[in-house]
Amino acid sequence: MRSDREPPSGARILVLSFSDLALDPRVNRQLRFLSPSYHVTAAGWADPGLAGVDFISVRGARRPFFLRVMLGVPRRIRAAFELVIRQYRAHYWKRPEVRYCLDRLRAQDIKYDLVVANDIDCLPVALAIAGSAPVIYDAHEFAPGQFEDRATFRLFQQAYRSWLCVEFMPAARIVTTVSSSIAGAYFQMIGTRPTVIWSAPDFEELTPSLSTSESIRLVHHGMAGRSRQIERMIRMMRWLDRRFELNLVLVGDDKRYIQRLRREARGVPGIRFLPPVPMRGLPRFLNQFDVGLCMLPDSNRNLRWALPNKFFEFVQARLALAVSPTAEIVRLVREHDLGVVGEDFEPEAMAKQLMALDPARIAHFKRRAHGAAFALSAEPQREHLLGLVASLLRPTSGGSVCPAS
Repeated sequence: MRSDREPPSGARILVLSFSDLALDPRVNRQLRFLSPSYHVTAAGWADPGLAGVDFISVRGARRPFFLRVMLGVPRRIRAAFELVIRQYRAHYWKRPEVRYCLDRLRAQDIKYDLVVANDIDCLPVALAIAGSAPVIYDAHEFAPGQFEDRATFRLFQQAYRSWLCVEFMPAARIVTTVSSSIAGAYFQMIGTRPTVIWSAPDFEELTPSLSTSESIRLVHHGMAGRSRQIERMIRMMRWLDRRFELNLVLVGDDKRYIQRLRREARGVPGIRFLPPVPMRGLPRFLNQFDVGLCMLPDSNRNLRWALPNKFFEFVQARLALAVSPTAEIVRLVREHDLGVVGEDFEPEAMAKQLMALDPARIAHFKRRAHGAAFALSAEPQREHLLGLVASLLRPTSGGSVCPAS
């Protein structure tokens, strides 16, 4: 719904994402970066709750359960058939969430000066709404490799998502993504190299916490997704001595997977499951621990090339880091001397590195994180994004679109 406040002078920007805008950290940062200077409208599944940002819900009303079942089964069968016979364009524009989003945004009858589309599912809608206005496409990660470790994704989704990228990404004026490896993959696919904007949180005025005991407090937080194989961290604990405790702060809708993790942790000493923490409060909460654990598996290209929020949040929390040999993360860990790296992706390899830690080394890595915190924060990324937006909204001889004063 539109707010009653008077918009600031200057360009109108639409930020579109099929996600909960209060919980999606990357999109939430976009909104916070842009709203002080532009009239920003957010379109997504849930209101970001940010002052100065208008919100349009593009998530349709949820039908009763029996209707979802009755209508959902034939729809899924039809969608699978369309994907198998490569009727990709028809499949995309028939998707209920796409149709609803497009109709909802058109009904607003607002002319935007710039549209920011997040993830490939939003990009065709964003281009349709933008008309002649420029579009920034934030790919986030590598769409064709998102869940390629799953057979159903490879069968039905992978070629379709590759088609979406090849068909629509060239129409975006600027493309951004989270890491250099993903940018290189998109360059090979579409011939244009995206700009890298890290998924880094705001700079936090924190200092490293001091350990008050001989215990070493490990922490991992984030989405409990099966592709991330969080059970490997639980198995790792079997190789560690009683100095170590593992704190898991997990979010996500896959309750069955979280319950499976809890069952697997039974009988393994030192594992705690902690309740979720608000996104903006994560670094301050994490500051109480010693080592941020980032054990991404090598199961698909997105994970292989990842540079995730949690890495940067651990740095803002001033923690030592323990990471699997994920190339993008390792590069920054070694550049800034932030922690230890497993020799391979197996739990035993990570346990070996952790067993070599002592309070002095942990304190050293925490100090290094403190020194790197500003460089690895959102502040440089904010300037990068604002520079890209300004480059598309510069006044020309035909108009005078500019940031608000």
